[in-house]
Amino acid sequence: MYVCLCKGITDSQIRAAIEDGASSFKDVRNTLGVASQCGKCGILTREILRETLLDSSQEQELFYALS
Repeated sequence: MYVCLCKGITDSQIRAAIEDGASSFKDVRNTLGVASQCGKCGILTREILRETLLDSSQEQELFYALS
């Protein structure tokens, strides 16, 4: 789904940027340009960031628990 209409950025692109090392809103904005024009997508971008980082940390915890 499109998150940033101004730049044509999707939720998949945001998740990919996070998987590639972006760990803050500023990192995502610098990488993709999200929320750099009208800013309406900032809230959803932050939500995706939180969810993706939380999912990633839970996966790591599960991996270590099973190792």
